[in-house]
Amino acid sequence: MLQSWHARDVRAERIAMQVQVETDNHVEGREKLVEHVEGVVRDAVDRYAGQVTHVAAHLADANSSEKSGADDMRCMLEARVSGLKNIAVKHHAESIHLAVEGAADKLTNALESALGKQEDRQRRHVGTGEMSAAMARESDDEEPPLQA
Repeated sequence: MLQSWHARDVRAERIAMQVQVETDNHVEGREKLVEHVEGVVRDAVDRYAGQVTHVAAHLADANSSEKSGADDMRCMLEARVSGLKNIAVKHHAESIHLAVEGAADKLTNALESALGKQEDRQRRHVGTGEMSAAMARESDDEEPPLQA
């Protein structure tokens, strides 16, 4: 069961990005943890602040507080990106701080990949001289000129 959530507007370049942090009942240190998560997320998405409008961080102890073990802390980050589907990543680690940092690294890589692909698609469509598939089909359907 999720405890409560905390949301705070973070001013990044020209738009406001909302960071939401949710924890389960087994994660301790609420206020300092929220500040840490917000800082790590802000650093991870700073380069893409113009496209990322919201990041939700879900923190949990996968084995609950009754058990402990390697990689039992989990952080899932979900970013809402303008013009794309949401991007979600997760990372397990032995501490919640390591799980947050690992997930933030994965989010940075996922944003770089997704936004890079989007930029490549947009670049190809605008004035590059490439034929669209419809234009290519039309030119294939035309009859060749008669030879005399």
